[in-house]
Amino acid sequence: MNQLISFWSILRKDMKTYYLKPPNISWGVIFPISWTLMFFARSESAVDLRSILPGVMALSILFGTTSMLSVTITFERKSRSFERLLLAPISLNLLMLAKTTGAILFGIINAFIPVLFASFVVDLSGINWLSTFLGVFFIAVTSTFLGLFIAVSVSEVFEAQTFSNFFRFPMMFLCGLFIPINRLPALIRPLSYALPLTYGADLLKLSINNTGIIRPWISFFVLLAFSFGLFIISTRNIKRKWIY
Repeated sequence: MNQLISFWSILRKDMKTYYLKPPNISWGVIFPISWTLMFFARSESAVDLRSILPGVMALSILFGTTSMLSVTITFERKSRSFERLLLAPISLNLLMLAKTTGAILFGIINAFIPVLFASFVVDLSGINWLSTFLGVFFIAVTSTFLGLFIAVSVSEVFEAQTFSNFFRFPMMFLCGLFIPINRLPALIRPLSYALPLTYGADLLKLSINNTGIIRPWISFFVLLAFSFGLFIISTRNIKRKWIY
């Protein structure tokens, strides 16, 4: 019970301090709208809003979770407030789950904001909502743990942002969001399949438009493996670098 109380206290503090602030709420609304308008502005023909919905959802999660978590943990580490949490009578794994759950929830909410707007414009019937939610959840988890990995690898906030872009921008163009993977050069395709967002985006494409190319069970397995791998690496880095 004490462990659960500690988990909830840390999560509630992070939600109030970081994620429920007006700038972050507006970010979750403005970001997907901006991406959608960009597609309309750059396209010379009519844009099928439903066809770009998986990409907008995936990017909203990726940028929202990695930006928030990598910066907040780096900032807390810099201000030494994170060290006080390490002294709390709670296991490190549960502590890091509490610190990351807020970002995961933030990413899930960000993902469904464009769905809400799209529901007023296009017909969303025929979507497999269970598979869509699972895809959104796993993208949020892997993106959050990627942000955690970035946060424990740097010491300054500006380094966290720079390091985040090192992962995010290649993912944007190599994960099939803009260019189908089968149209990429043969030498680059293996790199696409080494990125977690490829599998998350494919799940959303399959669930929303039935255009995925990867079997769902493979995508779920790979995303689960990435989640465990990034979390284990991050906690080991914390033990090695932050705990003396």
